[in-house]
Amino acid sequence: MTDVVHQKWWGWGVEGIAFHHEDKPEFAPFVRKAIGLDLHGPAGRPPSFEDLEVPASILDEDLGARLREIVGDHHVSLGDMNRVVHTYGKGLRDLVRVRAGDLPRVPDVVVYPANSDEVQAVVDAVVEADGVLIPFGGGSNISGSLTPPAGEQRVVVSLDMGRMNRVLQIDADAGLALIQAGGLGPDLEEQLNAEGWTMGHQPDSFKHSTLGGWIATRSSGMQSDKYGDIADITRGFTVVLPGKVVELRPLPSTSTGPSVREMIIGSEGRLGVITQAWVHVHRLPENREVIAYLFPNWAAGLAAMQEVSTSDASPSITRVSDAAETAFSLATRKASNSLSSKVGEGLFELLRRRGWDLDKVAISYIGYEGGSAKVRADKSVVGKIIGKHGGIKLGKGPGSMYDQKKFDTPYLRDFLLDRGALGDVSETAAPWSRLGEVYTSTVRAARAAYAELGVQGFIMCHLSHSYHSGACLYFTFAFPPKEGVDQLEQYDVVKSAIQQSFVDHGGTLSHHHGVGNDHSPWLEEDISSAGTDLMVGLLSSADPGRNLNPGTLIPSHREW
Repeated sequence: MTDVVHQKWWGWGVEGIAFHHEDKPEFAPFVRKAIGLDLHGPAGRPPSFEDLEVPASILDEDLGARLREIVGDHHVSLGDMNRVVHTYGKGLRDLVRVRAGDLPRVPDVVVYPANSDEVQAVVDAVVEADGVLIPFGGGSNISGSLTPPAGEQRVVVSLDMGRMNRVLQIDADAGLALIQAGGLGPDLEEQLNAEGWTMGHQPDSFKHSTLGGWIATRSSGMQSDKYGDIADITRGFTVVLPGKVVELRPLPSTSTGPSVREMIIGSEGRLGVITQAWVHVHRLPENREVIAYLFPNWAAGLAAMQEVSTSDASPSITRVSDAAETAFSLATRKASNSLSSKVGEGLFELLRRRGWDLDKVAISYIGYEGGSAKVRADKSVVGKIIGKHGGIKLGKGPGSMYDQKKFDTPYLRDFLLDRGALGDVSETAAPWSRLGEVYTSTVRAARAAYAELGVQGFIMCHLSHSYHSGACLYFTFAFPPKEGVDQLEQYDVVKSAIQQSFVDHGGTLSHHHGVGNDHSPWLEEDISSAGTDLMVGLLSSADPGRNLNPGTLIPSHREW
């Protein structure tokens, strides 16, 4: 059997790693105040896989034999566990359903190709049999892009790209690397770093997501201020379609009509299978620092980030949290009797004496990379902007802690589910001129949704991914649902209120999580009905039989 490692079937990450609060003395009181949840009671346990009723595979003998002929017997799996792993992503809806054993449609077989030729043969075989093919990377998707349509009667094949995980070539003169699409973030960086290079792309899902998945969902990374979003990083690729292959060379820029490259980036498997891509790579930076700052309030932090985005400085990370997220961050600190902890307590007392309202402060993290002179210059420019807006420097210590823990947040979703609470995220992007409105309206919409449900809920936000014209706002929300009422129905009230607020106030339905099924109801409001017509026309012309990941990306009533 293949040695590709998958995440837990019931939650985020790998077995043995989870969020714990026992060493964080302020966390339980914070959660009690925020959503009324007592963490000192017994926590639930993940369900037993043996209790699931997994639908039988409907893979027919002929297609099964063809798939085994293409990739080998050891790389075709009909095992129940493997099929369930490939049924859902890791969004809140996915985890609630899989934990409840809600499996209306499970892939019938999981296939692990080794190269583009095998991908081509698998795609052709599935389409010839009028089956459904769903590409699968790390399984970290949180917008519903991986789940087969519940009523799908055709055989469903999950195409796991995990064996295709190598850096194939580095063009040092051009600063480009050719990389297979199935490589997970840490594996790719390890291979690139060994040659003195980095791609610099680090989304929250970095440890459990792949290059192909990043491209298919238009991903952004924490360091996108320096390295760009995946649409900036990706310059060319190989994409397999039924009976043919799209080959785009890694050119710096072209004037060749509507961009086929842009059409495929963000296509979520509906325009074929991305098998390898040419991406920008950079020499490992001489210096790398993340420094924490503190603002007296969220508005001051937003204003500072906007000014930094138009300054001569070019930091790799620009992030600022609102008061609610700042309080959450402070509540996740471990107990400490160190000198630095005492200094921190003294600083907050000093700020209080100076008139700061510590319930309104906003923590910020700024990343710097490059040669010593550049880092010094950037820190000087940013430092002056921070001071102009009333902020102070906290230093490298808190910044380093953020850098070490930046990939841990997704584990909180499982932690809350184990205790009967729902937690999820929604993110958007908007112009600087509308950012405050989007933020205020979205917080208000979430609170109104909680009131409608009669629950105690919490919402927090941070700004990240700054651009010339605007930035990304990333919201996290949580609440304990009422007993006796369907959990996902209650979740939909809150999630829908947040998403509707985005499009009503000048934001987009998603900045980097993609569309999937969860966000597709807002697509026409986001890109217009005529824009959706163009998208549907493109998808239907490439895949008239709806064999390639049907049901994702566009609203259900626009499926052909």
